[in-house]
Amino acid sequence: MTTTTDDGLPPDQRDDRFFLGTVIAMAVVLVAGFSVQLATGRSSFSAPLMVHAHAVVFMGWLGIYLLQNIFVATGRSALHRRLGWIGAGWILAMLVLGCAVTVDMARRGAIPFFFRPLQFLVFDVLSLLTFVGLTTAAIALRRQTDWHRRLHFCAMAILLGPGLGRLLPMPLLTPWAWEATFVVSLIFPLVGMWADHRRSGRIHPAWSRGLAAMFGLLLVVEAVTYSPLGDALYRAAVAGSPGAAVAPLAFPPPPGPPPMGEVGAR
Repeated sequence: MTTTTDDGLPPDQRDDRFFLGTVIAMAVVLVAGFSVQLATGRSSFSAPLMVHAHAVVFMGWLGIYLLQNIFVATGRSALHRRLGWIGAGWILAMLVLGCAVTVDMARRGAIPFFFRPLQFLVFDVLSLLTFVGLTTAAIALRRQTDWHRRLHFCAMAILLGPGLGRLLPMPLLTPWAWEATFVVSLIFPLVGMWADHRRSGRIHPAWSRGLAAMFGLLLVVEAVTYSPLGDALYRAAVAGSPGAAVAPLAFPPPPGPPPMGEVGAR
C-alpha cells in the first residue's frame, strides 16, 4: 500500500515538488540580483576575462543544479546520474575560479566599499570551501536520497550570497553587510526544515548538519578576519599590488566624485 500526504501525493513526490520549487526560487534570486546590477549600470561586460569565466562557471552550476532537480521530479534518474558526475568535476572549476577572482579583486583594490577587504577575502574563499565540503558530502551520500538532496540544498544556499547582496541595500547594512546577507541566506534551509516538519512531523537530521556547517563558516570567518592569521593571509595575497596600500580592515571609500576640498586643491 502506498501512503499519501494530506494533498493526496505520495511523500517522495511531494518532496520532489518542494525541492524543485525552492530551487527555482533560488535561481530567480540569483538571476534577479545580477540582472538588477546590469540594468542599473553597476555591472558591465567590460570586466576582465577571468570574471566572465567565473560568471559562466557559477551560472553553469545553477543550471546543473536546476536540471538535476527537474530530472528527479520527472523520473529521469539515468540523466540525473550522468549529469551528477559532470557536476562533481564542475565544482573544481568553481573553486579555482572563485578563489582566483577574489584574490584578483583584493590585489586590484576593487573590493566593494561596504566590505572590509580582509573580511571579503576570507569569507569568499571560506564560503567556497564550505560549499565544496557540503557538496562533496552530498555526492558521497548520493544513495541516501534524503541526505543527498538536503546537503546539496544547504550548499546551494551558501552560493546565494552574491545574488542576495545585489538585491539588499548593502551600503545601509555596513558594517554588517556580509553578516546580514548570511542571515538572509538561512531562510532557505529554515523553510526546508519547516516543510519537513509540516510533511512528516519531524525534521531530517541533514538540515542540522547543513546549518552547523553554515554557522561554522560564520564563526571561522569572524575569527580569522580579526586575527593575526587573517592579517598575514591578506598581506601575502596582495603583496606587490595596488591592494597592498589598502588597509585590511578599513572600508574603502564609496564610488563617486571626490570631496569638494580635494577638487579645489587640484
